[in-house]
Amino acid sequence: MTNAFTGKAPIIIAHRGASGYRPEHTLAAYELAIALGADYIEPDLVSTKDGVLIARHENEISETTDVIKHKEFAHLQTTKIIDGESKTGWFTEDFTLRELKTLRAKERIPQLRSQNIVYDGLFEIPTFQEIIDLAKNKSAEINRAIGIYPETKHPTYFKSIGLALEIPLLEILTANDYQGANAPIFIQSFEVSNLQYLSTKTELPLVQLLNNSGQPYDFVVNGNERTYSDLTSLSGLEEIAKYAQAIGVHKNLLVPKENNGKLLSPTSLVMDAHATGLLVHVWTFRNEDYFLPLDFQGNPQGEYELFFSLGIDGVFSDYPDMAFFVNENLRFKLSSP
Repeated sequence: MTNAFTGKAPIIIAHRGASGYRPEHTLAAYELAIALGADYIEPDLVSTKDGVLIARHENEISETTDVIKHKEFAHLQTTKIIDGESKTGWFTEDFTLRELKTLRAKERIPQLRSQNIVYDGLFEIPTFQEIIDLAKNKSAEINRAIGIYPETKHPTYFKSIGLALEIPLLEILTANDYQGANAPIFIQSFEVSNLQYLSTKTELPLVQLLNNSGQPYDFVVNGNERTYSDLTSLSGLEEIAKYAQAIGVHKNLLVPKENNGKLLSPTSLVMDAHATGLLVHVWTFRNEDYFLPLDFQGNPQGEYELFFSLGIDGVFSDYPDMAFFVNENLRFKLSSP
């Protein structure tokens, strides 16, 4: 489906890889996502003790690795305050890369994706460099540009412990020839100040993530009372447009839901964002009824069709094949006489 704002079909962003089919943030998940039609693969980036960027959804890794089985790391279990929340477990910043490479990934939500348990224990935690290598190698192999869509996770926290993410991120990207506004990359963050900082250091496209509740954690630290909702106002979007090229938004910000899960009428956010020059990428699309609104139980295709009809510029999906199928089907319908 061609988007009126960009002139291109909405991009398909493989959310943590093809995480509906393989344990998330593994090379296997990213490689499968590319085979299923993804335009971009999305690694969440955290740091190791020795300053290496790796892909994990959180720096606490007990839910996504077999660390609990490794008695040699039992002494590293601890409790920390991460973005204002108390978390107990094992944290990437307490391990060297060499130590983390001895762990293996596991399915994060086995109660919903029991079919993925068969892959538990098979895959390593990948470094950001390994993910870049995969994207570049696959781009050459299939003659199709595969982009990367890294997220800086908990940037204020990592900066506070002397492991700031931004400079290592830019160093790796520069070393791998990601340069300029048209490079096949988007850099995303739920915080604001680190994106503003990055905008002074790079021309690479930046994405302000917007949740449907709460506020950016750097706002909390700095005593800024504005919320994500405030950032979706016209004035908020105009501010974002000064340092970012896109917003990555929770689905509920575009189509709110009643308490029973039934959808309400769409908001004007897509139109407002486009008016300020911002692209709109929407998260997260999944096939399971647990994640679907009441209107689309058993019909994940219908949810995609609704959001594509709003003129969005991209979707984050755990099932990139479904996003690709619906997108191609809509394009075919539009091109048919």
